Amino acid sequence: MVALTLMVAGGVGLAIGYDTTYPPPATTPGASNGGTAGTAPGAPAGAASIARAVSPALVDIDTTMAYAGATGAGTGMVLQGDGVVLTNNHVIESATNIEVTDVGNGRTYQASVLGYDKSRDVAVLRLPGASGLHTIRTGGSPTVRMGQGVVVVGNAGGAGGAPSYAGGAVVATGQSISAVDELTAGTERLRGLIETNAPVIAGDSGGALADAGGKVVGMVTAGSAGFDLGGTGNAGYAIPIAQAVAVARQVLAGRSSPAVHLGPTAWLGVLVQIPTAPDGGTGRGAQIVDVMPGGPAAVGGLGPGDVITALGNQPVSSPEDLTTELLGKIPGSEVAVHYTDTAGVAATVTVSLGSGPAQ
Repeated sequence: MVALTLMVAGGVGLAIGYDTTYPPPATTPGASNGGTAGTAPGAPAGAASIARAVSPALVDIDTTMAYAGATGAGTGMVLQGDGVVLTNNHVIESATNIEVTDVGNGRTYQASVLGYDKSRDVAVLRLPGASGLHTIRTGGSPTVRMGQGVVVVGNAGGAGGAPSYAGGAVVATGQSISAVDELTAGTERLRGLIETNAPVIAGDSGGALADAGGKVVGMVTAGSAGFDLGGTGNAGYAIPIAQAVAVARQVLAGRSSPAVHLGPTAWLGVLVQIPTAPDGGTGRGAQIVDVMPGGPAAVGGLGPGDVITALGNQPVSSPEDLTTELLGKIPGSEVAVHYTDTAGVAATVTVSLGSGPAQ
């Protein structure tokens, strides 16, 4: 079974097709929980005070990805006192268990996923039984300007406890980056981001980018483990908070769309990767590396080495295609899986999709 647990970059096509994982280290050089992860030019004065003002509205997120034998850690921000939390989709994707500890009250909750937008890297969680939680104060993203002092506050190093912080400045707005899964070579393109020179460390994902007044202007989304940013160095990126909150509002209103997925996610139960072509290059489809015992694919007779080429009447050219098609399906529905077996023979099997983790 493929299970990648790399600190800086790594990925695995998990269960639904495509995933990026980032397990937390025990410690991270240069960062200690409740302390500073460093400063960069342009950092606002009183960064520690800003972090203290923001911290009670943050949560530590610890995830287990049982199907891949991996764990992860990140940060979230409380939007509503009754336990609605905003975080990155890549923090919780493929998680079979999501444990959330509220910094403000110290309580731990077993979170559920209300919905997510994979293309914008935004997810919304619910903490059952939560009430009276501290909530973030948000600033208007259009007012973010180059040179503005900001502070990154998050679960740096994934160690939990009091959040760490790092000061810096906004160095650009409206930025686009490509985050590459090194196993599947799939690319997640994120646009309209705020770029900062503040040190961003693994575990900060889903955390706050705050201004000098303690208002959150962005959600940290890259510069952490799990993403290969193609030589961007120590640059950190954040989704403008207005964009992230807009996704959350759509989820809370129960409005699904081609981008925003609500509720349970359809699950095929396969671990996949890009197939290798006969000439040694990249092939087309989603090649099964492993199947989950008792899962829909296993029940249907699919096995390692089979290459999925279509789902229903939609072609599958890559693991990402498989994920996209499954996101539009409903758990419990039947779908025809077209594939080529290890002998090169084309075949079709109809399976009943299960309910699996967010993607």
